[in-house]
Amino acid sequence: MLRSALKPRHLGLLAVAVLIVIAFVQLGRWQLGVAEDEALRESLQQARSRQPVPIETVLRPHVDFPNTLSTHPVSAVGEFGTDQVIVAGRRLDGRSGYWVVAPLKVAATGANLPVLRGWVPSPEDAPPVPSGTVTITGGLAPPESPYAGPPPPEGLLGSVDTSLLVNRWPGDLYNAFVFQKSETPAPAAGALGALERVPTPTGETGIKWRNAAYALQWWVFALFALYLWWRTVREDTERNGARAAGDNGGRDPGEREAEQ
Repeated sequence: MLRSALKPRHLGLLAVAVLIVIAFVQLGRWQLGVAEDEALRESLQQARSRQPVPIETVLRPHVDFPNTLSTHPVSAVGEFGTDQVIVAGRRLDGRSGYWVVAPLKVAATGANLPVLRGWVPSPEDAPPVPSGTVTITGGLAPPESPYAGPPPPEGLLGSVDTSLLVNRWPGDLYNAFVFQKSETPAPAAGALGALERVPTPTGETGIKWRNAAYALQWWVFALFALYLWWRTVREDTERNGARAAGDNGGRDPGEREAEQ
């Protein structure tokens, strides 16, 4: 079979089959990317369509954060405490910077809700918290794990770790934090300075199985192209074997020599 496979005609067919395989594999990867993009698009649309609900109706202070609430839009009414913290080592749109997190004392429960007000390029750019009663909206997130990297600069935190915040902010504390999206009353022009809002993470979105099935089909086609080449070589080998047997009169070489 190897002799048949090395024939110029079959080598040419193999080259064509390899090109087809490469094309089909790439098409499958493209379809898989489409599947992920479609799932992400649906997730974002669902997130935008959901209306914020009051934080006190879905979560109580000190209660473990349920995964079903991740990225869920909420609202909260209360007053900000002035002891906001700066979290180091955060990126936004490829830029290095810091998160500004402040405690919002929720009027309905009296508990502190960590609110990620936004991102700043340096700690000095963190604006003061607004005074008076405000209403904020944003996406819920579970608290981050304790920071285990190199020590952050003095006075800064390495993560939004509620086990640290509960000792820093007196009173009850929500075991969660909010990616702030809006604030009412709206800040005065220029009041936020260099602070930029941080979008709520989309969370795990999975894939669209219909498009994933299309990707699988392309990969099956790629395998089928190799199978067709193998089948062609095999049939050629069988034909050559049958032709050789016919030339020998259906007898092996030992029988032909005995007759001579």
